[in-house]
Amino acid sequence: MTRAVIVTGGKQYLVATGDSLKIEKLSDTAKVGDTVVFDRVLMVESDGDVKLGTPVVEGAKVSATIEEIGRERKVIVIHFKSKTRERKKAGHRQPFFKVKIGEIK
Repeated sequence: MTRAVIVTGGKQYLVATGDSLKIEKLSDTAKVGDTVVFDRVLMVESDGDVKLGTPVVEGAKVSATIEEIGRERKVIVIHFKSKTRERKKAGHRQPFFKVKIGEIK
């Protein structure tokens, strides 16, 4: 089994071939079915052989296909200051890409 640790959106993900995961939105021009290549690979493991990068593994790439583009559930943010009756309410929906990992090189 081939696994890798990739960096995208300021987060690290442990992925294997065939995995689906939600990541931060990459670009406005991407569409469902497009292929994305992650070249910031921190670790690659295949058949018990582990390659660690310093900080990235040279020549390692992980390709994935975009399955879905959407937005997460709304998060409500409330700011309140006591004694002054000051209140602010805002909502936020974080955009995401759902990708399926294809090939780990």
